[in-house]
Amino acid sequence: MAKSKASKAGKAAKTTRKPSKVVKPAASPGASGPVVDIGIGQKDRQKISRELSRLLADSFSLYLKTHNFHWNVTGPMFNSLHAMFEEQYTEQWQALDEIAERIRALGFNAPGSYAEYTRLSTIAEEPGATEAPAWQEMVEQLVDGNEAVCRTAREVLDCADDADDAPTEDLATQRLQTHEKYAWMLRSLLQ
Repeated sequence: MAKSKASKAGKAAKTTRKPSKVVKPAASPGASGPVVDIGIGQKDRQKISRELSRLLADSFSLYLKTHNFHWNVTGPMFNSLHAMFEEQYTEQWQALDEIAERIRALGFNAPGSYAEYTRLSTIAEEPGATEAPAWQEMVEQLVDGNEAVCRTAREVLDCADDADDAPTEDLATQRLQTHEKYAWMLRSLLQ
């Protein structure tokens, strides 16, 4: 695969940001237990886990934003968007578990706090209780958020490909297909 990270970054959207710092996942508790020997070296597993942690953070941030917008959408598109957002956040919730479990299968801890997600995510938070954007802005932010998850999933895919990690490649491919479709569907509402 071609590895031009700069070209993969795509447009810089107002709902995306750079993660604040690189986080190295910790090995699972009980490191004195059995060694993880799945045919992928420890350094590659740690690198893949680091990229998966970023994907988990972006996915959680997008899930939370989608759920927030489901609760707070108003206007003439309420019924359609309320149902669409619910369908999307429900699917996203299931995916969070798959991503976290893959990190664990590689022998590392999955991030699981708001602080970790905020530090790792490229998707900016959106207030819910104090203000809510118009439905068009919600849709634009969700397009940007789905595209951000796509960019992060492509980085996971590249990393997993380098290490011949087929299960992670499969997971990243599934997430790409889902989020590219969501971005397309949401983008179509704005045309």
